[in-house]
Amino acid sequence: MSAMLDHVVARVLALHVRLHACRQRLRADTDSEALHDLRTSVRRLRSLLRPLRGLPGVQELEDAARALGTLTTPLRDQEVMGAELIERGHLSAGQRRLEGRAQTFASVADSAPLTRTLSILDAFPGFLRAADREGVVSGLHRQVDERLRKQWRKLEKAVQDPAHDRHRVRLLIKRVRYAEEAYPQLDHAGNALRRLLKQGQQDLGEWHDRVQWLLQVDQQADLAMLKADWQQELEAAQQRADKTLMRLGKALKKR
Repeated sequence: MSAMLDHVVARVLALHVRLHACRQRLRADTDSEALHDLRTSVRRLRSLLRPLRGLPGVQELEDAARALGTLTTPLRDQEVMGAELIERGHLSAGQRRLEGRAQTFASVADSAPLTRTLSILDAFPGFLRAADREGVVSGLHRQVDERLRKQWRKLEKAVQDPAHDRHRVRLLIKRVRYAEEAYPQLDHAGNALRRLLKQGQQDLGEWHDRVQWLLQVDQQADLAMLKADWQQELEAAQQRADKTLMRLGKALKKR
């Protein structure tokens, strides 16, 4: 196999092991970070797969991972909200949102999307090796490199747009960052740019959280007491994010 294919198989095996470990942590309710770690692993898997589209098994694995992300997003949002309320001293409101965690975790551990993801992952290295024997994956290094460059171009164009959509930019930053982690040998960013991407994701994440929480205030009466604080924090996070994106835009131009 090519060096790139060896790399992909090694990453797949590592993520397979990590997802199995997350599944056991969820079943046993060992810690509060199990769901978060599961979602992070799924995100890393999807970043690994995106440049491989067209290879055998990739579409099926992407679909399963996407379904798992869809299943767990509202559950993680509830977790984050509960922790936010508890941190601010609203214990009863926070604990209500964390009730039934063990049952929630167990339902994710035994869910169809996770079972399907693990099942496809188990067979995926074999798909890749068979494709390699048939000559389907020739030029994989070049294919991955070009597709990652395309992601960088999309991000640069979005950041440079004066009317950029912060939601979209946040997702593009996450996509580029996780792709860099998935394929470090391609090295599309230096340390300074990586730090800017991380800061941009953090700033936009804080902004996004407040946007989502404020949308829930009118539907959930026990959140009303935090509306003014969240609005103030939203404005501050937006200003920080815009400054970071301005710096990021300049750095992307120099790539």
